[in-house]
Amino acid sequence: MIKQTAGRKQLGDLAPKFAQLNDDVLFGEVWSREDKLSLRDRSVITVTALIAKGITDNSLKYHIQNAKNNGVTKEEMAEIITHIAFYVGWPNAWAVFPMVREVYAEDDKAVEGESLFGKGERNEAYAKYFVGKSYLKMLNVKGVSIANVTFEPSCRNNWHIHRKGGQILLCTDGEGWYCEYGKEPRKLFPGDVVYIAPEVKHWHGATKDGWFTHLAVEIPADGASNEWLEAVSDDEYSLLQ
Repeated sequence: MIKQTAGRKQLGDLAPKFAQLNDDVLFGEVWSREDKLSLRDRSVITVTALIAKGITDNSLKYHIQNAKNNGVTKEEMAEIITHIAFYVGWPNAWAVFPMVREVYAEDDKAVEGESLFGKGERNEAYAKYFVGKSYLKMLNVKGVSIANVTFEPSCRNNWHIHRKGGQILLCTDGEGWYCEYGKEPRKLFPGDVVYIAPEVKHWHGATKDGWFTHLAVEIPADGASNEWLEAVSDDEYSLLQ
């Protein structure tokens, strides 16, 4: 369930019932229903509805930020606005782009300027094993493979198993998640080290609202291979706090 406190903080003293309905009903119940639509879908619908009504105040900025947190990339947001422009009115759409640029500016800086080894190129070769976009920069391929992997917000790789050879993750930038099957997820921060033993089913990736980068160090072993499994669903990922 989404925990929202903005209503109580801003209007609790003036309109406590409105604040309660905003926090507990609109976000606590309506937004938290994921039986038919994911949080990402709801974010896109809400942004589209606000633009159609000509709303370009902080409420739209909040929902663009929310859409970003729920996995909508800057490129996708620009395409959404471009697509709806003829339906909602060209001026309405035009007015939103500066806000989109502002909301996504920090992520652009974080990935391009703050990542220790840079983000590399789009990870096209393994894209089918990821939910969301990732970037890959190989740092070493002789003897021991070391890959610099960057995840956009909400991006994560599928459940997978390292057969025979394990892996070590060295977290360098942002915040992320690591989860072994049947265990509680572990939140990761720069400087954290994760040892992944062979034959352990697991996944790792970014948090909902920020980029994440780690080095993936492959532990050599005869006949080592990776077995890719099912994706981490939106439902199980949305439970992470």
